[in-house]
Amino acid sequence: MNSIKNVPARVLSRRPGHSLEAEREQFDKTQAISISKAINTQEAPVKEKHARRIILGTHHEKGAFTFWSYAIGLPLPSSSILSWKFCHVLHKVLRDGHPNVLHDCQRYRSNIREIGDLWGHLHDRYGQLVNIYTKLLLTKISFHLKHPEFPAGLEVTDEVLEKAAGTDVNNVFQLTVEMFDYMDCALKLSESVFRQLNTAIAVSQMSSGQCRLAPLIQVIQDCSPLYHYTVKLMFKLHSCLPADTLQGHRDRFHEQFHSLRNFFRRASDMLYFKRLIQIPRLPEGPPNFLRASALAEHIKPVVVIPEEAPEDEEPENLIEIGSGPPAAEPAVVADLFEQTFGPPNGSMKDDRDLQIETLKREVETLRTELDKIQLEAQRYMAQLKGQVNALEAELEEQRKQKQKALVDNEQLRHEVARLRAAQLEGERHQGLREEAEKKASATEARYNKLKEKHSELITTHAELLRKNADTAKQLTVTQQSQEEVARVKEQLAFQVEQVKRESEMKLEEQSDQLEKLKRELEAKAGELVRAQAALSHAEQSGLELSSRLDTLSAEKDTLSSEVRQRQAELVAAQSLVREKEAALDQEQQRSSRERGELQGRLADKESQEQGLQRRLLDEQFAMLRGTAAEAERILQDAVGKLDDPLHLRCTSSPDYLVSRAQAALDAVSTLEKGHAQYLISRADASALVAALTRFSHLAADTIVHGSATSHLAPTDPADRLIDTCRECGVRALELVRQLQDQQALLQAQPSLVQTPLQGILQLGQELKPKILDVRQEELGAVVDKEMAATSAAIEDAVRRIEDVMNQARHASSGVKLEVNERILNSCTDLMKAIRLLVTTSTSLQKEIVESGRGAATQQEFYAKNSRWTEGLISASKAVGWGATQLVESADRVVLHTGKYEELIVCSHEIAASTAQLVAASKVKADKHSPHLSRLQECSRAVNEMAASVVASTRSGQEQIEDRDTMDFSGLSLIKLKKQEMETQVRVLELEKTLEVERVRLGELRKQHYMLAGAVGTPSADEPGRPSAAPRGGTSKKPPLAQKPSVAPRQDQQLDKKDGSYAAPLVNY
Repeated sequence: MNSIKNVPARVLSRRPGHSLEAEREQFDKTQAISISKAINTQEAPVKEKHARRIILGTHHEKGAFTFWSYAIGLPLPSSSILSWKFCHVLHKVLRDGHPNVLHDCQRYRSNIREIGDLWGHLHDRYGQLVNIYTKLLLTKISFHLKHPEFPAGLEVTDEVLEKAAGTDVNNVFQLTVEMFDYMDCALKLSESVFRQLNTAIAVSQMSSGQCRLAPLIQVIQDCSPLYHYTVKLMFKLHSCLPADTLQGHRDRFHEQFHSLRNFFRRASDMLYFKRLIQIPRLPEGPPNFLRASALAEHIKPVVVIPEEAPEDEEPENLIEIGSGPPAAEPAVVADLFEQTFGPPNGSMKDDRDLQIETLKREVETLRTELDKIQLEAQRYMAQLKGQVNALEAELEEQRKQKQKALVDNEQLRHEVARLRAAQLEGERHQGLREEAEKKASATEARYNKLKEKHSELITTHAELLRKNADTAKQLTVTQQSQEEVARVKEQLAFQVEQVKRESEMKLEEQSDQLEKLKRELEAKAGELVRAQAALSHAEQSGLELSSRLDTLSAEKDTLSSEVRQRQAELVAAQSLVREKEAALDQEQQRSSRERGELQGRLADKESQEQGLQRRLLDEQFAMLRGTAAEAERILQDAVGKLDDPLHLRCTSSPDYLVSRAQAALDAVSTLEKGHAQYLISRADASALVAALTRFSHLAADTIVHGSATSHLAPTDPADRLIDTCRECGVRALELVRQLQDQQALLQAQPSLVQTPLQGILQLGQELKPKILDVRQEELGAVVDKEMAATSAAIEDAVRRIEDVMNQARHASSGVKLEVNERILNSCTDLMKAIRLLVTTSTSLQKEIVESGRGAATQQEFYAKNSRWTEGLISASKAVGWGATQLVESADRVVLHTGKYEELIVCSHEIAASTAQLVAASKVKADKHSPHLSRLQECSRAVNEMAASVVASTRSGQEQIEDRDTMDFSGLSLIKLKKQEMETQVRVLELEKTLEVERVRLGELRKQHYMLAGAVGTPSADEPGRPSAAPRGGTSKKPPLAQKPSVAPRQDQQLDKKDGSYAAPLVNY
């Protein structure tokens, strides 16, 4: 096999294109197909596979650039269904796409808003939904850009929510309001969709109903976490602020809660949602934010997306990495190169190319398998995530039940303690009762003892009474000695009295003790009765409490068993989750190992591709450098012609120079774009090479024609044009030299060439004949416009003269008032004569057009007789300008700020302008026309009125100046001689000044006639190009705002076609 070190570019061009470009083209093609299938005008829901491919595309390119590049081209204003499905796909891309999608969508906010506003103004059912949907999308984008802690999927933990809310209550308050606004937009969209659906039939099974209902899946996914976050934030606000301050927040939350609950309930009842999403159930009533413990009763609603069924058709490959060339190049006839070196590489592939193609196919296969594995892993992770969310929800519910059971257990514990305290109180009362019984028994025993002692005393007293009776009987029977009897009797009486006293005292003491014991016994008996009643009540309460305690103990045992069962289920669920996580970790480790192996192989391939890329970059820069060298030679040749004496005979027109300069400016813009594209991707220099080639030719052409145009221009414009062309050549050469160097290529600024090109364009515009600014088709409109403007100027002049006259009557008196009135009256008469002249000229002009145009239109007649039309326009402008100047001069004279000579000059100018207008109208008029006779009469009247203005001005000037008499009577001879000498000096100075001004006036008129003759005179060699003007001194032309003029074409010959002689017009 022949090996060639330096392969020609002709052979390299036959090699296949780069695989990255083919991969990008295939990716763009796949994305375009998916977007066109997902977003169409069919009234059917968006297929999940197309939306999934678009979402995977955003992860592949790490943004939504491709999606928006195709979405902008969709005819969204033409179909409301198309706009509705576009909003649906954009919502899915925002939620599930790459995080950079949010920033890409921010750049297209205006497009989204315009679509919504457009359909919001139209009476279309889908259009109203599109208007609401765009507001929701704009609110979503703004919220996530302002709070980057919340991803587009709105799935964050409570810790992240606390961190986002912060410790400042103002931030929490503002975040809550923004979430309320977010929720309002979502609920408004759901209510609008349900309001349009017909609830009498199963609309969820029809394609039209499903088309409206499909976006509500994403709305449900957004509303569920928003509801949870607002509950958390509301409880946090109520812990920091008083309840009255948050009354508005509570009312707004309650309204959203009921709307969201109705939305979830209606969606759960539809068959369409049952197979696509598991919608959570909200509680019957909103949380009570006034009770802090109600937060423990809140359960986070979890939305679960069931696992999708496998689709029938195989998914298309999103990216084809190693796609080969689209078609083989047609065989070419063997030439001398093939006979010498063998067939080119494009027709015969060596082992390296075959190996590269084989490895590319393997990489493609491996990437396809890796994508499938990633899709399966994502699907498996989503399924596990759903299961984990469900288990977390169950775990959260079990925690709430456990917490509730603990609260009930605590209440039961307090109840048991209270019952035990009551039981202890009953036992204490029972002890008091036993002690009272013991005291009562002791008192009764003591009472019995006292009773026995009292009986003994009574017995002793009875015995003593019996003894006393026996003694009395003995005293009566024996009657022994009275002394003995008396003595015994006294002794016995004394003993009896003593015994009586003792017995009475003892009896009284015993009676008192007995009464005291009776009272104590009665009190103890009452206490005993009360103690017995309290004890019986305590026993009854104890029985009731014991029965209730038994019931509560049974319930506690039941709850404990349920808690243990729930804990066992929770442990089992946690073990299942740990097993799933372990399996998922193993799967991820296996995937990471496989990914590492694939990445190693891919790194080898990328190193090979980098070598090929460097080679391609070198070849592209070599091609650019060759093109820049050729462009440098072209520009050097053009710059050399600026000083070439042989080029002095070449001439060009300003029109052609302007066209070349404009084309060169456009080429500079294209060159800037090509340079920017090359700096971004140096693998493709085709755009820069093409732009540089076009720029070099156009810039050289502009320089050459600029030099040729300067040969016919006046001296100053010609010198400026030559200098500008030379500057343009220098900057262009500097630019192409920078493009030949890799280091200077980065600092190259093609925009620097725009300044000299714009200068050439401006000079070309200045050198163009002014009459060329008006096209021949517009001459008729210009004639009518100028005649109307002249009439309006004259009318305005008449009104201004009247105003000036009124001012003069108020401001002056005497001779000055008489002079001013005479001058203003003559000016008024002149304006009336000019107005009549213009009216008659207009009538004559219409007569000429009607009689001379035949079957042609008025515009065609003016275009055919362009020279006559140009003269008429110039004369009309001159008349209007002269009238305006006359009024301004009269105003200044009356106000003593002007000179009388100005009025005289203006009168002469008006007479000349009206003569020019009469001459222009007289050229094509019939000599027997009554309008022509009337026009001539008006012209004579104008001349007479102008002479009257001059006469009144001069007489008024003389009358004013006569008032200042010369009185030299008070001067001496020396002073008279001195003033005489000063006057002579003044006369000589004025004569000298007069001579200088007359010479200057002559030169001005001469230069004016020369410039007027050089505007439109074609040269003998090249008709249509302007003739060369003398290189003498130039003077400034009066600006158009001061003195309008239209210079006609100067042939200095009678136009046989028009029948008119175009004389050079003087710019006044």
